[in-house]
Amino acid sequence: MTHTEKKLASREIFHGRILTLEVDRVELEDGSQSRREIVRHPGGAGILALDADESVSMIRQFRYAFGRELLEIPAGKLEPGEDPRQAAIRELEEECGLLAGNVRSLGCIYPSVGYDDEVIHLYLATDLQNTDARPDPGEFLTVERHPLPELVQMSLRGDLCDAKTVTAAAIAKAIAAVGGDARYVTTIVLGAKVKTVKVKVS
Repeated sequence: MTHTEKKLASREIFHGRILTLEVDRVELEDGSQSRREIVRHPGGAGILALDADESVSMIRQFRYAFGRELLEIPAGKLEPGEDPRQAAIRELEEECGLLAGNVRSLGCIYPSVGYDDEVIHLYLATDLQNTDARPDPGEFLTVERHPLPELVQMSLRGDLCDAKTVTAAAIAKAIAAVGGDARYVTTIVLGAKVKTVKVKVS
């Protein structure tokens, strides 16, 4: 059985610099009607930069919505028509001052499926080289390096709460656990679907 809802009407009630808020009237499976409040977001890209000794370059910055600093992988929203992979590479250079010789996809996540259509594309960066960081105006952050196993433990303790960072660290740890030249099969959450993929780690 396929579950679905039919849009009957839509009204935009806010249009901001980053997001748009819509209120939709929908028809449910049983014929009744309901209202959906939806945040429209251009999507984003995040990148976990893993160096040769399994340390990860992270950023610490104040997040106003939560009223505190958070530890995160470099990430940012997509510009109109921007390729997510290129966006991730750009954010890594701007925020951490790193260039990646190797970038591979870790899939994508839907961080808030109940009311938000944002999709965050995740990437793993290796073969890193230093360059000059160029944070955006008004962006204040500190770059930190943390061992990948430590990030996984922080996630399990509840000390690492950012969804994209928790997901990327878990997948990267699964890759690292099998060694550099092995093949492995893992289950990765790709959006709303669970897909089994085979990856060769070079």
